[in-house]
Amino acid sequence: MSRAAWHTRIECGNDVGAGFLVSARQVVTCAHVVAASDTSAVSVSFPNHAALGQVSAAVSVHGGWRGGGTDPGDLAVLELEREVPLTPAVFAPPGAERDIPLPVLSAYGFPRGYDEGALAQYRAVPGPLIAGEWVQVEAFSGHGQPLADGFSGAAMTLADGSVVGMVTAVAGGRDVRAGRMLPTEVMARYWSGLSELVPTPGHTRDQLRELYDLVRRAEREGVTCDHDRLYVDAVGAFGPSLPEGGFGSLASAAAYVQWEVSEAVPRFAARLRGLLDHPGCRSEPAPDVRPGHVTAWSPIVVEIDHSGVGPDQVTVEVSAYHDGQRRPVGTRRLPRSGVRAYVQEHIDEAVTQLAPGADELLAFVLPRGWLNEPVARWECGADDPTPLGCAYPLVVADRTRHRSGRLRHQLHKKWQKLEKDATASLHRIECGTPERPPTLRKRLWDDGTGLVGFASPPDAAREHFEVGLTVPVPVLLWPRAGCREAGHEGPCDGGAFLDELTASVAGVPPADLPHHVLSLRLTADADDEADRHWARDVQLLWDDPRCFPETAAPLHSPVA
Repeated sequence: MSRAAWHTRIECGNDVGAGFLVSARQVVTCAHVVAASDTSAVSVSFPNHAALGQVSAAVSVHGGWRGGGTDPGDLAVLELEREVPLTPAVFAPPGAERDIPLPVLSAYGFPRGYDEGALAQYRAVPGPLIAGEWVQVEAFSGHGQPLADGFSGAAMTLADGSVVGMVTAVAGGRDVRAGRMLPTEVMARYWSGLSELVPTPGHTRDQLRELYDLVRRAEREGVTCDHDRLYVDAVGAFGPSLPEGGFGSLASAAAYVQWEVSEAVPRFAARLRGLLDHPGCRSEPAPDVRPGHVTAWSPIVVEIDHSGVGPDQVTVEVSAYHDGQRRPVGTRRLPRSGVRAYVQEHIDEAVTQLAPGADELLAFVLPRGWLNEPVARWECGADDPTPLGCAYPLVVADRTRHRSGRLRHQLHKKWQKLEKDATASLHRIECGTPERPPTLRKRLWDDGTGLVGFASPPDAAREHFEVGLTVPVPVLLWPRAGCREAGHEGPCDGGAFLDELTASVAGVPPADLPHHVLSLRLTADADDEADRHWARDVQLLWDDPRCFPETAAPLHSPVA
């Protein structure tokens, strides 16, 4: 057993038990083994590395065990007074103890008279967990070492030495050779630090390390967030309900998602990363004194996508962001004609989800064919004719780009560059430009372009517009009507629009363009010749993924 020097013998008062090393300074055991730690010292020794001697330890994590033989949470983590130069235990995937054929499990414990330790061999009993907590184990042989006092806290291992659980109880009776084991996935409920160490189907070790690095970073930076809301947002409106009582910490929420809703791990991590990387999207950001600092947005998001049921059917989802986390407000499949009324009804509800005093941003995430939809001209409601674009800073975003991990990553980098520059000049795409799309793509890449203005709407400059979306450029502006004829001579409405736009956005930080365009729309709406004002139908595609920690998953498609 020299290759498994991580097995430990634990003494606490008159009690002796086992445990196992999981890091240079942490040992896992049963809570009942160290129940007397309030009044008695805890010492840990390593039978397979006796030169280390006894190491003092203290209980750093308690699973909540309350003293009864059938009480849950019989787990404790000990913090050693010093690091030990031993390789910690490694873990098998959850459920490996119940593979078919059933593997033989070994436990290294310290029954009376065996201070150096003894081995017991058992097998798991197929079937469900007992009370959702324990795996029952029975002796592999009727003549071997039974589980007895001194085995509590021992790691149950496969033939390769990987850990599948921990011995917590032995059955009474002279001829009974059975016991109970706490499997690793249950142990992780009571100590989230274990979650990072245990392989999870569908996720690599690097993915789990990233998740828990984010959790530790949030704890280190003192970031506060609504753990319950983060969970609900990650699993989606149709995911598993919030566990009774919610979560007491961010780490416990992350661990629950990992074990119970593993497909939501990327979404949970993405939303937490967005909260950490872009504090400006928190509802109560810390004061920021950087030059050029602008608004901390609290987005209301209207997502529209083709439902796949019919050409006229779309799925609409309205949500609001609070503390950097998305709070779903409503989802429904509708005919295109019913979208406006549904959006009007649910935007008001979404506003109530924002933090008091938050600066709202209304964002429409649209299919590419909808990007020229006059959403800024939609009324606020049946009884309020105010255009949405005159009531909120309103932007649009491309649904296809919203789903692309590559483009989201590249947009992150673009915004970091734009923040350093504070302002950015407008790259003009003139009406009927002869420039080939591949040439435009190279130029936008080479220049690191942040803002592009079009003289024409997307359908009149389709190939050039798609280049701007896929490079990607964070900010695109165009007139919804504009010039739709290519190759004409002399001045045109599209060129006049670009002239006005170039002058108007000069010196405006790109991050504050939603406010600036709101001001333009208000000015245009109040003009005596509103229909002729150059900014009346300006459309702003403004895409900062740090404010929208989105997933690549499609919208839900509930039956209406």
